[in-house]
Amino acid sequence: MPMEIIKNSRREFIKTAAVVGAGAAILPSWACKTSKNALIASPAIYPAGDGFIQEPLPYAYGALEPHIDARTMEIHYTKHHAAYIKNLNAVVTHKEIAAKSLEEILQRVSKLPEDIRTTVRNNGGGHWNHTFFWKIMSAPTNSAPQGELLEAINKGWGGLETFKTEFEKAASTRFGSGWAWLVKTKKGLEITSTANQDNPLMDVSDVQGIPVLGVDVWEHAYYLHNQNRRADYLKNFWNVVNWSEVQELYSK
Repeated sequence: MPMEIIKNSRREFIKTAAVVGAGAAILPSWACKTSKNALIASPAIYPAGDGFIQEPLPYAYGALEPHIDARTMEIHYTKHHAAYIKNLNAVVTHKEIAAKSLEEILQRVSKLPEDIRTTVRNNGGGHWNHTFFWKIMSAPTNSAPQGELLEAINKGWGGLETFKTEFEKAASTRFGSGWAWLVKTKKGLEITSTANQDNPLMDVSDVQGIPVLGVDVWEHAYYLHNQNRRADYLKNFWNVVNWSEVQELYSK
């Protein structure tokens, strides 16, 4: 792993741990901070002294095989994700985003100054989305949603298999590049998709809320192994979903 990617990981870990320990959370505009039912996001991504950094991948490149191949994971992580961070850090000292968490920035991305708006939307979104994506996957374990999450899925879609079908539909019909999401909103769980590197945290998203599951449908996420067969990639994705992490996000 390139040293420039991991050189600040210890400092970022310490900073993130402090944030989590303090109970810090980023709330969407509709969530009441004093409500027992307020929705909170996963631990916020803060810039370190030299800007945003890339956390170490939580598993080896080949850990998701045969469902996602090692070469795709290596290129995806070291080239694509790293490039989003580099481009985001080119504007990280701008007074409108300096010292703010990435969640705070994305939640008002439409209101950023025009000279940095597109850069932050594309690259800030890319950094957040990929950091999230790595964590909601793991080596195949044949796990499945349980407890409150499964109850919510059953309530919303009548069963896990119907939910998977609808999620795959959102992902497969997203024209061009983008993402599909399972989002915790004030209405409950909703399935949506976003273009490019947008996500449901952003105030430009059609469905706003806290992502608990997401899948990258940019071709670089699957093309080496699946070529143009996005549907095959989506079927394989279920084998590497880290349902424990998804459950953790939902429970918060």
